[in-house]
Amino acid sequence: MKILKEILRTLKVISCIGSADVEVAAVRSDSRKVEKGDLFVATVGTKVDGHDFVPSVIEKGATAIVCEKMPEQCVENVVYVQVEDANEALGRLASAWYDYPSSHLCLVGVTGTNGKTTTATLLYQLFGRFGHRCGLLSTVCNYVLDEARPSTHTTPDPLSLNALLADMVEAGCEYAFMEVSSHSIDQRRIAGLEFKGGIFSNITRDHLDYHKTFANYLAVKKRFFDELPDDAFALTNLDDKNGMIMLQNTKASKHTYSTRSMANFRAKVLEDNFDGMLLEMNGREVVVPFIGRFNASNLLAVFGTAVLLGKPEDEVLVHLSALRSVSGRFEVVKSADGIRAIVDYAHTPDALMNVINTINEIRRGAGRLITVVGCGGDRDKGKRPMMAKEALAGSDQVILTSDNPRTEEPKAILDDMMAGVEVSDKRRVLEVEDRYQAIKTACMLAQPGDVVLVAGKGHENYQEINGVKHHFDDKEVLAEVMSM
Repeated sequence: MKILKEILRTLKVISCIGSADVEVAAVRSDSRKVEKGDLFVATVGTKVDGHDFVPSVIEKGATAIVCEKMPEQCVENVVYVQVEDANEALGRLASAWYDYPSSHLCLVGVTGTNGKTTTATLLYQLFGRFGHRCGLLSTVCNYVLDEARPSTHTTPDPLSLNALLADMVEAGCEYAFMEVSSHSIDQRRIAGLEFKGGIFSNITRDHLDYHKTFANYLAVKKRFFDELPDDAFALTNLDDKNGMIMLQNTKASKHTYSTRSMANFRAKVLEDNFDGMLLEMNGREVVVPFIGRFNASNLLAVFGTAVLLGKPEDEVLVHLSALRSVSGRFEVVKSADGIRAIVDYAHTPDALMNVINTINEIRRGAGRLITVVGCGGDRDKGKRPMMAKEALAGSDQVILTSDNPRTEEPKAILDDMMAGVEVSDKRRVLEVEDRYQAIKTACMLAQPGDVVLVAGKGHENYQEINGVKHHFDDKEVLAEVMSM
């Protein structure tokens, strides 16, 4: 139980009807979970407006309502608090409810289109190797020390997010590393959190079904850095043409990293193969079990962050060499007869291009590259032809298949992807709707020395079809069909 006026302190309250001295039992934004004595926050979403549920939560016994629009008639003994942005208010209320857990942690956020999971997870691994107690919030899995917690969103809702951070504080964590999605920035899920640092990986076309334009998407990412405090650091990728935009209005200290130009933190790929890379990082050499320039960039962001947080460069490099790849990110599966299969989460045109280019740089024309790729349903349709085009640009054979069709017909998604295929390239394309059969076909077509890339789902162990999640793991399927 908490007194309402105590958790309202960080909000900009427009008006209040009733006494804020009342006790509240819990903070809720889901009307279905409201119980007697709760505070209900009427957030406005893309599909549902919480204000529509105010009468029903009052019937359930809600003590207080935080809303943007006051009702025409107020119910006696219910406190109504009007705010300008209920989503912002929910984030701040969640932080207050859990006693501001982020203020007790060194919290670092990673944002960008690609590389968020790898960078955040490697930071969690790295600081653990330094002997620190750490937490992780990521797309693949959340961790409180070594305890895994299921992940349903890249960045959880404010109440779940602050509950996890509070658990980290309770467990004695010193550091927390989290992915910060564009949705969470726009929907104010991270409002009220105190970040000690922010990392920008890159930005390419993604989530335009939600943001509508790339300019909107870029502005949302930039907002994260605009809101960093002056005692935090902002670390940006100079190799991305929009990297410096992130630093334009931030109050945080500004730092850069690059694999191509002068920056505070620099890296160069000296040697690479399917087992790892030899890097030169700020003038020192280090061998890492990661593959590709995009991973060199991720590792450089990790290196820079560790140094900015006070770790000696030489010690950081020693630990970097011992880190391990993240589930579903350029994971290699080998067959007994010399075929390599790679599973990667690449689900944007830029990410797919990076993975394919990396494979081609390493194989140097030896063997063929057979790429299996699909696109998710109920998401940005504009990138579908682009995905097919990128797959064909660097592959010898492409198999278009289902990803997570969700509520769309798989054939309709494939038709959208085929719009990016030139007539002259159609002989190199197969359409196999069933993902299992598509992966099996790719492996049957492959000869010793060939590489099979299975892109799009990475760590996901399900396929969502018509609202139902069915177990499906690309790595499991590859292991099965490659042993036949």
